[in-house]
Formats: sequence, structure tokens, C-alpha cells
Amino acid sequence: MARMHIPDGFLDAGTSAAAGAVAVGGLAACVRVARVELAERVIPLAGIVSAYVFAVQMLNFPVANGTSGHLLGGVLAAVLVGPWVGALCVTVVLAVQALVFADGGLSALGVNVVNMALIGAVCGYLVFRGVRGLVGNDRRGVLIATSAAAWSAPVMASVAFTGEYAVGGNGAIGTSTVLWSMVGVHAVIGIGEAVITTLTVAAVLTSRPDLVHGAQGMIDGTVSPARRPIAGFAVTAAIVTLILAAVASPFASSSPDGLEKVAADTGIDSGATDSATVDSPLADYGVSGIDDEGLGTSIAGIVGVAVTVAVGLGAFSIIRRRNAPRPA
Repeated sequence: MARMHIPDGFLDAGTSAAAGAVAVGGLAACVRVARVELAERVIPLAGIVSAYVFAVQMLNFPVANGTSGHLLGGVLAAVLVGPWVGALCVTVVLAVQALVFADGGLSALGVNVVNMALIGAVCGYLVFRGVRGLVGNDRRGVLIATSAAAWSAPVMASVAFTGEYAVGGNGAIGTSTVLWSMVGVHAVIGIGEAVITTLTVAAVLTSRPDLVHGAQGMIDGTVSPARRPIAGFAVTAAIVTLILAAVASPFASSSPDGLEKVAADTGIDSGATDSATVDSPLADYGVSGIDDEGLGTSIAGIVGVAVTVAVGLGAFSIIRRRNAPRPA
């Protein structure tokens, strides 16, 4: 399976450290707001969203010229649970991928959080709100805004990476060449991101519009969202997520993703090194000791979903408890 995220050594230590500082500051701001937004019913939803993003990110889809793409998930999470909680959902996914699956370097985790979680969820949601304000807040408007924002997220991330490369890359080629190469391929990948994100949001809108943060003004107030249980929805979503991770993931494209393809073609990845977790038994979304690649991917997907849910629920519960009123 193609790896998805920036590895260690791709950017110099100073740039990675600076991005890490930005990531920490951005996530701290997200946590401050999320303490208020993470009502009890939102916590399980955020855990499921995290796991769903993990599962769908395993499904690399073919693009053109031997390139694949994969969901970033920031806009999807933001539209479903809000940009601040959504950024935390994607961060949980990135942390699990880096620590358990050796996908994305540990020193580059801050860069990946900035590009995929903060830019994807927060900036992507700003695009969503802007487009929704233009086209209306009915179902059609929400889906159009979702599609536009989802398409924009990979493009914005590719522009951000170009800036990071300009500061801390190896200088193998000019920044303008990197920019046009990255934006070009990610504009195409954004189409897949838009389709997956919009179909998912449309499905949730059909069954439980009260659970779509980005459609709050559209919801019919005859049924109080606070009184509607989400257990049934959570079980259904968990089953769908497991099916994607266990059944669909072995059929994902093995072609390099947009960043990998550009890097291989231009030589900007000459300093890349293996992750410190490369010896993990689940590295590269396989299972050590299992030679059947499809079976290994399925097992890795199931384990990844379970770990992501557990980490997400634990993290969101801790954040929520820190906002709970203290007894007198």
C-alpha cells in the first residue's frame, strides 16, 4: 500500500520543529473550543468520525499517470462535528498512523498536522461557510459547499507543503516547479476527495441531519437533537467503517500518492528516512508474519479502526472532563 504522509527527513529539522510548534499552538486553540463543543453525544460521534477517516484514508484511488489519491478527511470531519473537533479527529488519525503503522514520520508529525488537520479542517470549513453563504443553507447548498470545500483542501495542503519545501526542502528543483506539480496533481485528487466527502455527508444528512454540524441552520426543529439517541447511528457507522477497513482496503491502489509521485519525479525526497516506528508489526498497513498481503491489510485495517476509536474516545473524554463544572 502506498504511504500517504510526509516522512522523516523530507524537510530539515528547523522547518519540522517550526511546523510542530504551529501544530501545538493550533491544536491548543482547538482544544479550548472543543471543551465546550464536546457534549456527551458528540464524543462517540467524534470517535466514529476519526475511525471513518482512518478507514477511508486506506482506500487510495487511482488518478492518472500511475498516481493515486486518498482522502485527507479534514473537511469531512469539520462538516460533521465542527472544525475544531474535526481538526482533533484528523490529528488522532495522524498520530495513530505515525505511531502504529509507520505512515508519516514522527519528526514530521507537526507538518502533517498543519497540512491535513489544521488547514484541512479549519481552513476547509471557512471555504465551506463561504460557499454555503453564497448558495444557501438548504440541503443542496450544504452539499455544494461540502463539495467545494473538500476539493479545495488538498489544493490548500499542496500549497502549504510548497511553502514548507521552499523553507526547509533540499532545493533539488525550483519552488515554482514544485508548486505547479503539487497543485496540478492535487487538484485532480481533490475531485475524489469531493466525491467521497459529499457522498458521506449526504448519507448522514438523509438519516440524521441533526448530527451534521455544518447543517445546523437547516435542521427542522420539531425534533430536539439533544433528545435523539445516537446509539443506532453509531453502530451502523461502525459497521460501515469496519467493512471499508477490512473488505475494501485490500483493493486500494498501490500506486504512489500525489506527494510520493511528485517527489519521485523531481528528487525532492532525497533526504527522506524511514520512520522510527518502521519495525512496528503493523508497519505499512500489513501484519508481520502474515504473507498474504490482502489478509494482512484487512487485519491492519480492523486494528487501526479499533485503536483510532479507542484513542479518540479517550482523548475527547479527557478534553470534555476538563470543561466539566467542578463541584462546589
